[in-house]
Amino acid sequence: MRTQLTFWDSERIDLDECIALTIQSFNAYAKMYKHWVIAWSGGKDSTTLLTLTIALIESGQIPKPETLTVLYADTRMELTPLQYSAFAIIEQLKQRGIDVRIVTAQMDKRFLVYILGRGVPPPNNQTLRWCTRQIKLLPMQEAIDELYRELGERLLILTGVRQGESAIRDGRIAMSCGKNGAECGQGWFQNDISDTVGAKLAPLLHWRVCTVWDWLKIFAPRKEHGSWQTKLLADAYGGDEAEEVNARTGCIGCPLASNDKALDVIIEMPQWSYLAPLKRLRPIYNQMRLPNYRLRQQAGKKLASGNLAKNQNRLGPLTIKARRVFLAKILDIQLEVNQIAQIQGMPLVDILNNEEVERINELITKKQFPNGWRGNEPLGSEPYEQVFSDGSKQPSLFGN
Repeated sequence: MRTQLTFWDSERIDLDECIALTIQSFNAYAKMYKHWVIAWSGGKDSTTLLTLTIALIESGQIPKPETLTVLYADTRMELTPLQYSAFAIIEQLKQRGIDVRIVTAQMDKRFLVYILGRGVPPPNNQTLRWCTRQIKLLPMQEAIDELYRELGERLLILTGVRQGESAIRDGRIAMSCGKNGAECGQGWFQNDISDTVGAKLAPLLHWRVCTVWDWLKIFAPRKEHGSWQTKLLADAYGGDEAEEVNARTGCIGCPLASNDKALDVIIEMPQWSYLAPLKRLRPIYNQMRLPNYRLRQQAGKKLASGNLAKNQNRLGPLTIKARRVFLAKILDIQLEVNQIAQIQGMPLVDILNNEEVERINELITKKQFPNGWRGNEPLGSEPYEQVFSDGSKQPSLFGN
């Protein structure tokens, strides 16, 4: 059987062709909607989407919607250059009269408040990946729902999902959180935001990493394209070598990543070296998973049906004492970084503000625990009799 050749079998798609296809996408679909929403994570893909969309509107290459709303997902845990890049771009958006709304999780759902205030262990990639949905997707969904109620019409939701030119060459569109260096969360936006409130369009689906960086490093900063302040963003991904490094960015000391590649790259740059103490966050998250800092469910835990729960003797939340210790350690790290930042005139780290610390201490004082936990369970490091879901037991070799 003869395979039909396509335009892209003979040569790589370049930036001009990427932009041309993006324009076609907008002109084919976007013009059917009066109200556009850009779901912006602050990473390279969604920042490319944001700045390019506005540049195309201002140059008259795509239609101007009746309303354009930018929703910035502020997780409170972004790498410092990435966060300050977003704030700089937000100021540029406001100067253009564009409606920008900063979307943040509810206080008790924020990353460190949830861990230190409620005692929930840091997320992992196996059984407890709660972070992306809780601190990024759900707040964005709530903001979009609110905008839908406010405008009273279906929205066009633009996302920065990017799969590379293979997505248009072979027709496969597999959404994910981290394929091809894609920024954390964009696949969630594309898949999980409700279809009831609007349609979703991914105008950068066909873009590759190199074309994204061509736009951000060369073209976006030019006056004719908007003079966008994307230098700090490039720093967050590796500065002048951003394309070659291709580091995925996420939360500072992300517990889900195998290593802190993005943070390592940043602190190697002289101007950002003062952020080095943030490297101590990851070992703290690892410590939080250890049994001696957590409670353990007592044997015999039953379901509402009366049957024994499958995961008997499971490790649970952080103890009250452990939360106080870890809160103090994290605040010490933030203070250490910020003392140097003030001396050098560099951006401060803001992962725990006064309001969040106050709420954490309030929850600790109330002895708040996750549902199903009372706080009087045994320490996870104590010897215990292992009980299985069929009722069989294996006594501790070390006694009780």
